Amino acid sequence: MNKKKLILSVVMAMMLVGCASNDGNTNKEPENTVTVTATAEPQQAEETDAPEKDAESAVVENTDDIKDNNELKEKETMDFEAIFKDVKLSKTYKGFMNNNPIIEQHYGADPFALVYDDTVYFYMTADAYEYDEKGEIKENSYSKIRSLYVVSTKDMINFTDHGEITIAGAGGATKWAHNSWAPAAAWKMVDGKPKFFLYFADNGGGIGVVCADSPVGPFRDELGHGLIRRDMENCGNVEWLFDPAVLVDDDGKAYIYFGGGVPRGEDGQPKAAHPYTARCAQLGDDMMSLVDVPVSIDAPYLFEDSGIHKYGDTYYYSYCSNFSVDKAGTEEYGFENGEIIIMESKNPLGPFTFKERVLRNPGYYWGVGGNNHHAIFKFKDQWYITYHTRMLEKEQGILHGYRSTSIDEFTMGEDGTIGDIKMTKDGRKQVGTLNPYETINGATFAVMGGVDTAPADEISKQYGCGNLLLTAINDGDFVKLQGVDFGDKGAKSVVATVKTNGNNGAIRVTTKYANGTVAGYIAVEPDGNDTTVCKAVFDAPITGLQDVYFTFSGEGYEIIDWKFEN
Repeated sequence: MNKKKLILSVVMAMMLVGCASNDGNTNKEPENTVTVTATAEPQQAEETDAPEKDAESAVVENTDDIKDNNELKEKETMDFEAIFKDVKLSKTYKGFMNNNPIIEQHYGADPFALVYDDTVYFYMTADAYEYDEKGEIKENSYSKIRSLYVVSTKDMINFTDHGEITIAGAGGATKWAHNSWAPAAAWKMVDGKPKFFLYFADNGGGIGVVCADSPVGPFRDELGHGLIRRDMENCGNVEWLFDPAVLVDDDGKAYIYFGGGVPRGEDGQPKAAHPYTARCAQLGDDMMSLVDVPVSIDAPYLFEDSGIHKYGDTYYYSYCSNFSVDKAGTEEYGFENGEIIIMESKNPLGPFTFKERVLRNPGYYWGVGGNNHHAIFKFKDQWYITYHTRMLEKEQGILHGYRSTSIDEFTMGEDGTIGDIKMTKDGRKQVGTLNPYETINGATFAVMGGVDTAPADEISKQYGCGNLLLTAINDGDFVKLQGVDFGDKGAKSVVATVKTNGNNGAIRVTTKYANGTVAGYIAVEPDGNDTTVCKAVFDAPITGLQDVYFTFSGEGYEIIDWKFEN
């Protein structure tokens, strides 16, 4: 046993009770509470986010469940400082203060945004490592991708991980599909209830659709075959029958946009300037059929990545330019290889005319490029563009084509002009705040170091998506909740619902910085139940608007949720 684990064991032995069984109620008050006077200064990690210094001892008061609530037991001095003295913060690849990429625990490419019930859901291609015969990470071929990833946010900063939606293959919702790439999503009221539709590319050979009663699934295959196939009129001549985008118009009618690739002419040369491989069509009322034959879109130098949004009475079709833009093309249109282009029309089915370039290739900003995939959406009166980069894998030193999602905000001009949007690490401003007095899922955070997420219940274990928890916890791992509004009265305590899995641990709660002012410590101790409620009572309330960090010591336990109390 190493010194740190010995200290932790001694501390746990000194505790009377720090946890109480949950009995299925995550909001149950523990029978005994651990009150922590906590203004101790933890050791500064090798990589910090501007630490504050404030050193005092940590004192614990333990109140027993007795008839006379005024009778106090003898104070115990808890040496949490010793536990965290040698704990160094795990690395965050995005940085403590950056908002891009939106998640670090998993990759996610080809993002599409769905706004529903004051929440934005982001659906992404679930990039995952491929390995060679030596067990080393190799170039992403995309051929093994059979899942889509989904996360959500109410404030554009703190994201809740909902996991992988298993789509293709024997273990997926669509047994007939080979792959699942580049999702698009929409929802519609059906028989008085919201129904959610998730469209995906089956490699480059067609587009499928699955549906659910929740934006996070589980999703089911009601159609039983592809929605858009090569045997359909004006589809067999499309090089890449993929990359869907969907728009539900103000009148309830819905439209789908798809396609890509550069065909070759009779002379064997690529028809780069006018490929004519983009298509659009009206969806049926069931959202799983087409009203008519898909219409061709003449998108100059089209490569892939259809996008669609509406502003006023104008429809804006967007796409990624191909990698054969010559000097003449740049002089005529003003864009180059692998950039996001906008066209406009007064009709959702076109014809569309060229308008502008709005987003350069990621390589222009981060030094590593590749395909450029985006979606444009509006949330709480602000316009955003979401896209992927290889910025995360670059920080990880991998560089094998594994992509992650970012978001930046922009302003639509009165004439629909967007202008040049810059990719940033800062990202966008927080919209609203995080309410600490509501239950916060453990898989919700703005920044993390070292941790992972995993299915939390039987449904999510079966389908891969739904309710997740925080897992893979080790010494120095942490999560950050950003822009938490505690109000003037403030929070006097915090409760954590924990799966201890038989393990001891400790959690440091700090404000402003990961190694900033300590608000309290949560002691994790198994009690023989599947879930355990652990509580720390603060010596002084946390008030106002704060960033909150939970830093972990110990390993093997998992966090289901948090809730602050006032």
